Amino acid sequence: MNAGDGLLDLAREGGRTSLFVVGTGKNAGKTVAMRAVATAAARRGLTIGLTSAGRDGEMFDAVDSAAKPRLFLEPGTLIATARALLSARHDYELLEETPWQTAAGPVVFARVRGAAFFELAGPPKASELRRCVERLREFGCDQTIVDGAIDRVAALAGGDDSVIVSVGPDAGTTIEEAALNARALVQRLCLPEYDPAQPYERIEGALTAEQAQSLMKNGAQRQVVVSDPTRVVIAGKAFLQLAERVALRCERPLHVVAVTVAPIGRERDFEPDAFRDAVARETGLPVFDVYAGAVSVEGKKASWIR
Repeated sequence: MNAGDGLLDLAREGGRTSLFVVGTGKNAGKTVAMRAVATAAARRGLTIGLTSAGRDGEMFDAVDSAAKPRLFLEPGTLIATARALLSARHDYELLEETPWQTAAGPVVFARVRGAAFFELAGPPKASELRRCVERLREFGCDQTIVDGAIDRVAALAGGDDSVIVSVGPDAGTTIEEAALNARALVQRLCLPEYDPAQPYERIEGALTAEQAQSLMKNGAQRQVVVSDPTRVVIAGKAFLQLAERVALRCERPLHVVAVTVAPIGRERDFEPDAFRDAVARETGLPVFDVYAGAVSVEGKKASWIR
């Protein structure tokens, strides 16, 4: 078993068939994690459906022109991507064109017929992305994987997806800071379900920084309940400070199953074992380095055979 298999096993626990990979920011290794899970699923004979909350699989980043991980897809893979990203050099079957618009044209569903590198750009709106996942399932996908974006995490609301959090060196200037920011994101997405038998205050809409300051100042003694974790728009240390003083809960919990780390970044590199172990200690989740094929569980290393 390799790291991709380990992630896939965790993602499919409880019969879940859709997975979102969400990063702490850019260059967190989301595409590499997505690719590892997709490869593992293909080896098991599962029909895979892929899409992205942004744009992925391109050769170079549109912002800084740096090289990016590619997506080499095998025949039988289903994708939801912008129409303009499919060219004459691609061998594919067009399944459906949608009214969902991106900067590269409408989103289409297609089945890969010839192995090649593909780019993904899914629908920009959370409701459309939610429907996109459902449509891939309707087309017969056994496992759907979405390369997510933290600023579009609202797409997780209302689903029964597994979630993997990816973190890279850009999340902090030190290993400790990056691990702490990973903990903040994981803890925010892992809000426990509220207890209706206990006193609670329900927050309508989003929980903002201004509301958080008021709650901490007043020393809330009851549960503070949001509809789901995507409604909390506070991040990093500010969120951790709030969580220490306020009993944050939600009506519809998410299912965060693992973390992946990318020790090599644009601005700095981290020592792989130390980074992986630190993130495991902070988050309490299995932490996979898909580059090295290793995993840490609560600070304990384990090797994964490729």
